[in-house]
Amino acid sequence: MSQAAQATSFFGKTYGEAMGLLEEARDYLAHREPIDRQRLVSLDRLRLCCETMRLTARLTQIMAWLLAQRAVHAGEITQEAALGDNRALAELEICMGGAEAESEALPRHLVTLLERSRRLYVRVARLDELARRPQP
Repeated sequence: MSQAAQATSFFGKTYGEAMGLLEEARDYLAHREPIDRQRLVSLDRLRLCCETMRLTARLTQIMAWLLAQRAVHAGEITQEAALGDNRALAELEICMGGAEAESEALPRHLVTLLERSRRLYVRVARLDELARRPQP
């Protein structure tokens, strides 16, 4: 398999994983999170709200970056445009922060979504770093 084919396959799998996680998070936030939130005391409800926003921020940043790279591969924009300031993988401190397992009160499904989204964000951040390296 050629290097370009491997890169396309890898990108496709990453994109598919991100879409699946995004759909799973959407379903959780729409259906299960309101039920989970009602069962928590006020401080834990606040923590749940903060962590659901972190989940949303991670997934938004991941999808924006992946869609920009998809546009590069389709020839719609240049790599330089995709990596410009307005399309950079942003909010690193927010997206990399969070101690998912810090509160035993957080619902297990949310903790799992947070952990999976963090791992995916780290992977995409590495891809972003590689894409920004000067090519020899």
